Amino acid sequence: MFRKKSKTLVGIDISSTAVKLIELGGSRGNMRVEGYAAVAVPPDSVVDKHVNNPEAVGESIKKALHMAGTRTKHACVAVGGASVITKLVPMPAGLSDNELEQQIRLEAEQYIPFPLEEVGLDFEVIGPSGEEPTSVDVLIAACRNETIESRVAAVEMAGLICSIVDIESNALENACHLIREQMTGGKENTIAFIDIGATTTTLNIMHAGNIVYTRDQSFGGKQLTEEIMRHYGLSYEDAGKAKRLGGLPDSYADEVLKPFIADAMQQVNRALQFFFASHSQVEKLDQIVLAGGCASIPGIDLALEEQMEVATRIADPFASMKIAARAKPKMLKLDAPALMTAVGLALRSFDNAPY
Repeated sequence: MFRKKSKTLVGIDISSTAVKLIELGGSRGNMRVEGYAAVAVPPDSVVDKHVNNPEAVGESIKKALHMAGTRTKHACVAVGGASVITKLVPMPAGLSDNELEQQIRLEAEQYIPFPLEEVGLDFEVIGPSGEEPTSVDVLIAACRNETIESRVAAVEMAGLICSIVDIESNALENACHLIREQMTGGKENTIAFIDIGATTTTLNIMHAGNIVYTRDQSFGGKQLTEEIMRHYGLSYEDAGKAKRLGGLPDSYADEVLKPFIADAMQQVNRALQFFFASHSQVEKLDQIVLAGGCASIPGIDLALEEQMEVATRIADPFASMKIAARAKPKMLKLDAPALMTAVGLALRSFDNAPY
């Protein structure tokens, strides 16, 4: 899953409601968005981060490629959620990659609750172990083969080569390097990175630039879309467009939007309480960064900042990038908070980058 890139890649984030595609160009210090698109996937084609219908998802990716105008043939996708297991383990220093692989496979059964023949297994040396001077910390990652293969199949049905299958949390860490200037304080700060998507709210706690805690909850913007649909008698598709682009009656703010934001605040507060209960050594957050489609809802960042009494801002991975005309700059700006994972995957195109 951690294979190094060999060619320019498009980053493709496959979620329960859409595929989001990003192509980056330029150089590490002077990046440019070459193409971008977001296309809905048919209902139930992706459930709980598993691609149930690769053909349907492949068609959505094909449409996204056409809309983005990209000719790149290599892609990077990600797996996440309960299908992925990661573990940081100490290993003897000085072993070659082949020796490390043999050692990891010998010991993997104690870390992975699935038969080894049913999982894709990979590893990466992180650096010297802080606990054992003669050891290095090695990140072991495993994912059920069927989860990997269904994503690869969808990409290949769109006519692409799936060069890398990464992990969503890794992609997010990569993308966070792009928003360092948007984060307050020093390198040792503790930041809550909250992604409120269509069906899932994910809390990632970042300390010193690394994700140290992740929790998913079943809550997202789909509930707001359904409430708009019921309240104003719209189809689901029209309700989604109205939510995103505007045009709803004046009563929308008080009757529909405010109750949804209140529910979102409860979900976020609950997730944070779980974190603090299991990490008593952390006394406070230094900042909250919002991402996901719901981060674009007007006022949601201010509501969270007021409730949690923590500085809150919305993630924008494109703030310091140039944007090609075919990447539709206005729409890209609107969708920016929802594109963090796709951007993190697209960053795998760059050699010698610190992500």
